[in-house]
Amino acid sequence: MTLRGRLTAAFLAVVLGPVLLGALFVGGTVSAVGRDRAVDRLGVAATAVRTSVSSLCLQLQAAADAVAVTADPARQTDIASQVVARGLASGVVVENADGVPRLRTPGSPARPWADCARPTDAGPFLGLAVGIETRDAAGAPLGVIWATHDLDAAMIGRLGGATGTAVTLLQGGSAVHSTESPGALADVVAAAAGVRGDNVAETAGGRFVRRVGPSAGQPLPLVLSVPAGEPQALYGLLVAAVVLAGLFAVGAAWWLARTTTRPLAELAGAADRAAGGDLAARVPVRGRDEVGRLAVAFNRMTRETQAYVRALTTSRDQLRGHLAVLGDTLSSTHDLQRILQVILETARAATGASGGVVLLLDPATGTLVGQCGLAVDVAGRRVPVGEGLLGWVAATGLPRRGRVDRDGPSLSPFEPRCRTYVAVPFNVAGPVTDPVPVPGVQPAEPPTASGVLALYDRLGSDEFDDADLITLRTFAGQAAVAVDNVRVHQEAQRLSLTDPLTGLWNYRYLRESIRREVERASRFGRMLAVLALDLDRFKEVNDTYGHAAGDAVLLEFAGRIRGVVREVDLAFRQGGEEFVVLLPETDADGAATVAQRLGAAVRDEPIEVEGTGGIEVTVSIGIAVFPSHATTVQAVLDAADDALYAAKAAGRDGYRTAPGERPTMAEIKVTSGAVPPDGNLPRAGGTGPIRPAGGASSGTQPPRQTRGG
Repeated sequence: MTLRGRLTAAFLAVVLGPVLLGALFVGGTVSAVGRDRAVDRLGVAATAVRTSVSSLCLQLQAAADAVAVTADPARQTDIASQVVARGLASGVVVENADGVPRLRTPGSPARPWADCARPTDAGPFLGLAVGIETRDAAGAPLGVIWATHDLDAAMIGRLGGATGTAVTLLQGGSAVHSTESPGALADVVAAAAGVRGDNVAETAGGRFVRRVGPSAGQPLPLVLSVPAGEPQALYGLLVAAVVLAGLFAVGAAWWLARTTTRPLAELAGAADRAAGGDLAARVPVRGRDEVGRLAVAFNRMTRETQAYVRALTTSRDQLRGHLAVLGDTLSSTHDLQRILQVILETARAATGASGGVVLLLDPATGTLVGQCGLAVDVAGRRVPVGEGLLGWVAATGLPRRGRVDRDGPSLSPFEPRCRTYVAVPFNVAGPVTDPVPVPGVQPAEPPTASGVLALYDRLGSDEFDDADLITLRTFAGQAAVAVDNVRVHQEAQRLSLTDPLTGLWNYRYLRESIRREVERASRFGRMLAVLALDLDRFKEVNDTYGHAAGDAVLLEFAGRIRGVVREVDLAFRQGGEEFVVLLPETDADGAATVAQRLGAAVRDEPIEVEGTGGIEVTVSIGIAVFPSHATTVQAVLDAADDALYAAKAAGRDGYRTAPGERPTMAEIKVTSGAVPPDGNLPRAGGTGPIRPAGGASSGTQPPRQTRGG
């Protein structure tokens, strides 16, 4: 063979070899990437399923807690009906200690149920449930309150729609409800039988399968499946590219073989190294002819590819870190500002934006209020709905991207300055506070969105594209879920610690608060005054005017307590017409002053109730001071109670202070207290949320002996 033939053969080998290797590498990579994408998609779907079912379990927990707040069967029936009417549960079942149902709302699913707290494969399940065990004051079990949710094809369909995958509910190794196609269902169920943990299996029909649950917080045995999605057309394109490259190489080799030897050898060696993954390979440039320009191009290609790979690796690692922080934050905190800040930082990392903001709608003022920002100061920033870019997005509920100078709209004076933008709305599914009505003014049409997530000025000169818009809408959905979860958590906490009629703290929080206040008073050598209050002859009010009027009297009495005590004081409804007020850092004289004001506030102004002409009531008050009259939590409560009996015996409409001497600090024994709830719940002296006027005025929350008249 001549030298030209050998050079031609060598050139073809050098050129076609990397091309073929690259085609095989790309083909294999595409197949691997397809599987990895399917696995990642199943992983995201599994997380979404756990989050959805866990959120439903938390919702059922809140519903059961709301029913468990009172021991009165009539109130339990009312609250259970409200829970079902508001969609917090499909049904509520109250069982006695022997397991016999005492209360079952219409439409409650029959047993067996999948218990959120005790996951098991045993089935079949007809519903999802959370149970709350109730006990009396002596600790004896009273029964279990169950909040249930229908487990049907509609629920499985919602899970499938939320995750974008096919979802199948297994019961005893067979499918009960499924969104999978009938032709692939049998293969999916068979493949799922051999899957454990987070592993993924592939069916003969080209679908990837993963099992989710049962586990704590997600008791349902579910199977997720997605298609493999092999890009067959790409393989044909690769073959065509290889054929075209081969034809070009044959023609070029004949001519290049006559003019080049050493540069080709150097280029062949560098190409081999690059094909093997060494992107640092470079070719010496020995001239300005075609071979020299090829060497320059090869060097630039490998250099840019190397930089691009580094940038992709760094961006991937950063995005993984941000997603990990986002997942940890969503699962470990109810701090809305922290969650929104992490969502915003993750969205910026995913799109390359230089700054951004998250705003939530304030219905009372009809403005968007800044919650958090990156490279933008949102403190005190309010954007009217309908004005500027963010106001337009909130009013229309439509996402928008572009350049301010080209696409508009003009920014309002309240919005951050920017050149390019992408903004998406999101809606909060939870309850939103109604705006305050203005007399004589017709309420405006409510905006479509309850929040806006916006990013500004992408790094570099590029504008935001449709992929960035889709990415931001995903994070906006996360923001909406975060706001919903925080609101549900706050509402559940408020319902569990406040009296539903008066809005004051309930008996459960009284026990926690007095332990905490006694411990604080003991630690710092301060005093704590306890006032036990009882409306005089309240039974006569109920008998004369009815229980609805009695409820109105209790509600107004609670309001007058708020008007007398300080912001730091705590007021509780202990049960029926009995109330307790804690006065931190207050001695007996100060407590007597407060008692006089409370008595006057009730005595001097009849309580206006429709149809009664005004109801005159009085209050008897017992005062005990820690540590002057008692040195333990129960003792100071008993001392205040005894003083209240003395005030009753002395003719009512007055107060009495418990007798006793101040002990030494060495004699004081305190039980450790509980951590107070979130600060957004009402204080005694503040303006709490408006409570419904319903409820039993003579009922009690804790099991205890009531005091007559």
